[in-house]
Amino acid sequence: MCERMEKLKEECGVFGIFDRKNEHNVNGAVYSALYALQHRGQESCGIAVCEEGNISYHRDLGLVNEVFTPEMMARLPQNGQMAIGHCRYAPAGKPRRSDAQPMYIRHINGSMALAFNGALTNGAKLRKRFEMEGGIFHTTTDAEAIAYTIINQRLKHDSLEAAVSAAMEELEGAYSIVVMNHEKMVAVRDPHGFRPLCLGKSGEADLIASESCAVDAIDGAFVRDIKPGEIVVIDSEGVHSDESHCGQEGGLCVFEYVYFARPDSVIDGASVHLARRRAGAFLALEHPVQADVVIGAPDSGLDAALGYAQQSGIPYGIGFLKNKYIGRTFIQPNQKQRENTVRIKLNPIAATVKGKRVVLVDDSIVRGTTSLKIVKLLREAGATEVHFRASSPAFLYPCYFGTDVPRREDLIAVNNTVEEIAREIGVDSLGFLSVESVKKIAGGCTCGLCTGCFTGEYPVPAPKQEDVNQ
Repeated sequence: MCERMEKLKEECGVFGIFDRKNEHNVNGAVYSALYALQHRGQESCGIAVCEEGNISYHRDLGLVNEVFTPEMMARLPQNGQMAIGHCRYAPAGKPRRSDAQPMYIRHINGSMALAFNGALTNGAKLRKRFEMEGGIFHTTTDAEAIAYTIINQRLKHDSLEAAVSAAMEELEGAYSIVVMNHEKMVAVRDPHGFRPLCLGKSGEADLIASESCAVDAIDGAFVRDIKPGEIVVIDSEGVHSDESHCGQEGGLCVFEYVYFARPDSVIDGASVHLARRRAGAFLALEHPVQADVVIGAPDSGLDAALGYAQQSGIPYGIGFLKNKYIGRTFIQPNQKQRENTVRIKLNPIAATVKGKRVVLVDDSIVRGTTSLKIVKLLREAGATEVHFRASSPAFLYPCYFGTDVPRREDLIAVNNTVEEIAREIGVDSLGFLSVESVKKIAGGCTCGLCTGCFTGEYPVPAPKQEDVNQ
């Protein structure tokens, strides 16, 4: 089985900079920010830059440093006033260069570039409508349906922000978007706030980012989170806000705190690092065990393991060394190497686990195949007992809002009890974080949380399958 289907993936990271006083090299700023957001998507990336009203762009398959070599960076305009960037993970199928973002679109009222994170629940429905009206689609992404919707509204309204506001009446699902035309930048977060988006500042330049860590990467200052439903307009006069779509029930994906976001980010007022430590502490209270050492599965399990150790009093140890040089394109040419994928990426530290009862903390169990391989490594390294603790509840339902949760029938927890899963992955005991506790991990969070993949209860009604753009 392909490893990309064994661990959850998120869709994208977006970034934008409006530098009205030309204090920055905006291309370099976006490059650094995308590096910081690389964890949100490793299959393609792109940068669009506006210089004196003209938009130029480059996008391709690959990591940021693969796509934007020094030679390619030199080809982009060097005196731009604003720029946006994007990194992407494709949820299914073979990656396609045409799906890379930002999208660039010419229309009768000008041109624009658009970068998008999320998933529409009516994407296929919108796409079919535009195709029936003569629209020609070149990508498989919801971003193109969003672009068509905004352009259609731009023909009826006198500004980009008014078109975006009208388009929100038609868009359903999860979306954090940054759009740029020849004179301004517009950022918008869907009314439920499924995906994060924040404002930053660097000198006089204004920043838009999926996570605060991208603002930190260019030595900027975090200003605030964009509210669910808020439209932020950045132009030569400053930053303006439209909150006419705000006020609905918040539904930030809880997995931003459990797995997706970088631990040094702060999202909707809550530290990701502290949220993961709290998850580990709750796990220790809910699923105590007699053990000699607590270890985490790199990277998202490390903070939760620390929280488990601190709460339980069991010593924390470094149980695995992660190979930092594999990269996204690691290919296994034969069966033996495919079987060894986990060992090449992760190697156990025998001195930590040999002859010991080990608590292994990871963020989740999806199908169980990766967990089985990791547990096997610990057994081979000499662990006498392995007690698996997942810092999230069991996955029981699909996600329609941008998280690559497999079909329900492919989730190991749907057809197996906890005891059966424990036997399947070869552990002595298994514990999942409760739904009640996962809702409490993000202390200080100003937005409600979506836990639909655990409970089947979503902030909005689940879409019909034919309305989802697959």
